[in-house]
Amino acid sequence: MSYTNALKRKQMRQYGEMGSMSDYQEDHLISLEMGGSPTDPRNLWPEPYPRASQMDQIENELNSEICDGQLTLAQAQQREDTIKHTQG
Repeated sequence: MSYTNALKRKQMRQYGEMGSMSDYQEDHLISLEMGGSPTDPRNLWPEPYPRASQMDQIENELNSEICDGQLTLAQAQQREDTIKHTQG
């Protein structure tokens, strides 16, 4: 928690986010369930609420599509990356 709080504070300054830290979740660009690194700063970024909660649902749907054989892991990771860079 201290690692992600310190990183969130630093990244919020880098991204020019002026809100309260509690308005953001330090989230993974590529979710852990899809092979994202848990601590690499390049895979973490401050995502505002309620968007962070909405993305959790999308990540779960992508994970289900992997398990069902509808998407490869690489396809799901690319889709997650695209969604977060264009809609998040």
